[in-house]
Amino acid sequence: MFRHILIPTDGSEFAHRAVPKGLALAKAIGAKVTALCVEHTFDVYSVRESQIYKIPKEFAAYNAHIKEHAAKVLAQIAKEAKTAGVSCETLQMVHDHPHEAIIKAASKKGCDLIVMASHGRSGISGVVLGSVTNKVLTHTKTPVLVCH
Repeated sequence: MFRHILIPTDGSEFAHRAVPKGLALAKAIGAKVTALCVEHTFDVYSVRESQIYKIPKEFAAYNAHIKEHAAKVLAQIAKEAKTAGVSCETLQMVHDHPHEAIIKAASKKGCDLIVMASHGRSGISGVVLGSVTNKVLTHTKTPVLVCH
């Protein structure tokens, strides 16, 4: 059975739906959890050309913001895990492609299950927008439990 569950989140209310389900499963089977928050890298193209001299300052502010955001998100999950009686490690990654970071984290941490939420988009919006969950499903060898 599963011994180590990865629960990735971006901190959104929607993504958080998988957290209690993943923690409940971990509690029921005696697994440990790694909570992962993936943040996007700084986009230099978001700074107007006339403001190019501000890039170092903007970069530093962005990095401080994403670290603070991830710390807040992961602290909340760690608190929920403690309340549930589940061993929980937290991990923050910065990556342009969250699905790649999730797969890498699962492999690096030895996770044997990924529990994550999905918007359940279908039709053209699903094709055009894609989803991190769909990309994880199609690129990982680790089993994935999708929560709606």
